Amino acid sequence: MQLIVAADYAELSRWGAQFIARKLLQRPTLVLALPTGGTPLGLYQELARFYQERLLDFSQAITFNLDEFLGITPDHPASFRYYMEQNFWCRVNLRPEARHIPQSLPRNPEEECRRYEELLRDAGGLDLALLGLGENGHIAFNEPGTPFESRTHVAELTDRTRWNEALRFRGLEHVPKYAITMGIRTLMNAREILLLVAGAKKAQVLAQALEGPVTPAVPASVLQLHPNLTVLADCAAASLFRT
Repeated sequence: MQLIVAADYAELSRWGAQFIARKLLQRPTLVLALPTGGTPLGLYQELARFYQERLLDFSQAITFNLDEFLGITPDHPASFRYYMEQNFWCRVNLRPEARHIPQSLPRNPEEECRRYEELLRDAGGLDLALLGLGENGHIAFNEPGTPFESRTHVAELTDRTRWNEALRFRGLEHVPKYAITMGIRTLMNAREILLLVAGAKKAQVLAQALEGPVTPAVPASVLQLHPNLTVLADCAAASLFRT
């Protein structure tokens, strides 16, 4: 594991974007797993700037989003598809057919999970998975207790996760109870992982995930076992590391 501590969120976003840019320049056909949420927003802005300044070309890249809520329309303002359209896809030259995200209204959710895994296999697997970290230790929507051998699956969201989404959905009662997510084995099969963590509220769970025991009770702890993991945290998030 390589730990990089950034001075602040702006530096974290720049460093993360430069990390991905180097990978894309080395491998134009890069297959990426992408997160949503507040933490990667600055990184997406930096990547879009690189493209606008003609420093990067996304035309051969392929992306797979980590997850999507079930039971809402794709154009719902709180859907992850909408987030990606607004914050990244519309700003770079990533081909529409190369932008993958689970369907939010599939006829058969289990079949959609199988289809997504097949798409990943057909793309040759993930070269790089960009991950965030939930306050309860989840990665993607793999909540505490998720088996480490899980593949893409329907996840039941915890109350804590749903509370964290309540503002975007304008009330807890509107937050879906289920989502489709890449499984832990799916993520661990990525050839490289970049974990992006910002803010003091993530400090305790980050230290627990990377310095505590490897256990399904803290899903992110499995990342300790990955052979090519880079952790990029700001000073606040890294403040409780013992070393």
